[in-house]
Amino acid sequence: MKPVLLIVMDGVGFSKTGLGDAVSLANTPTLDKLLAERPNVRLKAHGTAVGLPSDDDMGNSEVGHNAIGCGQIYSQGAKLVNESIDSGKVFSSDAWKELSLNCVEKGSAMHFIGLLSDGNVHSNISHLKALIREAKKEGVKKVRAHILLDGRDVPATSALDYVDDLENLFLELNDASFDGAIASGGGRMKITMDRYKADWGMVKRGWDTHVRGIGRTFSSAREAIETARAEIPGVIDQDLPPFIITRDGAPVGRMQDGDSVILTNFRGDRAIEISMAFDDPGFSAFDREETPDVLYAGMLQYDGDLALPKKYLVNPPEIRDTLTELLCAHGIREYAVSETQKYGHVTYFWNGNRSGKVDPALEDYEEIPSDKVSFDQRPWMKCAEVTDAVIGAMESGKYGFVRCNYPNGDMVGHTGNLDATIIGVASVDLCLARILPVADRLGWTVLITADHGNADEMLEKNKKGQITVRTAHSLNPVPFILYGSDRTLKDGAFGLANIAPTVAELFGLEAPASWMESMLK
Repeated sequence: MKPVLLIVMDGVGFSKTGLGDAVSLANTPTLDKLLAERPNVRLKAHGTAVGLPSDDDMGNSEVGHNAIGCGQIYSQGAKLVNESIDSGKVFSSDAWKELSLNCVEKGSAMHFIGLLSDGNVHSNISHLKALIREAKKEGVKKVRAHILLDGRDVPATSALDYVDDLENLFLELNDASFDGAIASGGGRMKITMDRYKADWGMVKRGWDTHVRGIGRTFSSAREAIETARAEIPGVIDQDLPPFIITRDGAPVGRMQDGDSVILTNFRGDRAIEISMAFDDPGFSAFDREETPDVLYAGMLQYDGDLALPKKYLVNPPEIRDTLTELLCAHGIREYAVSETQKYGHVTYFWNGNRSGKVDPALEDYEEIPSDKVSFDQRPWMKCAEVTDAVIGAMESGKYGFVRCNYPNGDMVGHTGNLDATIIGVASVDLCLARILPVADRLGWTVLITADHGNADEMLEKNKKGQITVRTAHSLNPVPFILYGSDRTLKDGAFGLANIAPTVAELFGLEAPASWMESMLK
């Protein structure tokens, strides 16, 4: 039985439009040779293939790694919340009832924090609007929205479209019995939405902005955004600085004892740290200075093992029968590695949203700290160090299965810098060129894939037919390449969930009945 290495080239897909295709523009002789000479298929990595509501929904690294790691398709974030809101189940949850009743009985404010867009990767503005409408219906008298501006999963400078949509809802609902308003905000890469503890300063800026009402003040979110755009030429929404909305000289949404707070993001990675700041009594990552006594809940529970947060509106998917469980049951030792930005993807999300290991005796994980700079400044990121670790694991002779993630195509792609992303994709190709000779020498099978597209489509036509920068994931298929095996691949319509059963068959293992089919002939 040959050992297996699975490589995830994060954000590397096949362009359908040719617009801003950093994958094709990059110098990738190794990838080109693999696609020309080795068995390969194109996998669906978005929409219904990864448990999202429709095929108009882009995939993301979280649901992608869930699907790769468990061999099944589970209803995910947006779809779970949609179903819960449509059925009314979310409003009968213990958390919603407790937080709304708290506001009604105390006459206190209900605060919503979340990414304001319809990108369906971290959040959807329709969910926020449904919660606001229900809050008024149930007698909550004061609602405050703390908005995080996207420009990453949606067009790069579309923030005002969503701000206007939310402001129009408040205009519709506000009356003598109800006062709703935007209270604070800022770009998602400037405040609040850090992940993997890479930059606690982002979270502190979010805390100061949303909770304490400290920062530069404006009369409206529109004024704040337009001012920032005038002062910072070329700035995109994700990088807009934090702002506070005031009324009569005071912040309209500073949090007070007795208030309720709901984080409306459904995706976990960038929701965990701000949840810790609200929900962890032993929190010490930064000095909060003021900690109002509020009731806090998430849209979902973002980390089941840490029970974070304790209160949540919608139950997350309960993913069972993962590939790691199968391999551990058969005594196959595993090694997983990536840099910080995607470390949680090859561990937590891969293992079905589980923080701990299935069998610590059989699993080794390694995190390589990411650079704390904008990734277009160092588009090679830590791919060389990840490659060193992968080769070291292969040469150790200890592991039957190794997996890694190269974040370059995704993280550099999100900056909107095409030239830098071309370098990022080429850097990953250089790493493949280092690994494959080692696989030949040691007798490994190598599987090369991606979790979704991004670098393959970095420009798009807007509604006016103009070419604009695209920073969101694409709806494009991704590669699956088989190297170092005498097997070949079936023809067919496959998705990311077909990878785990393919790995199982390479090991000669019987896959769980719930899994999709293997792609091996």
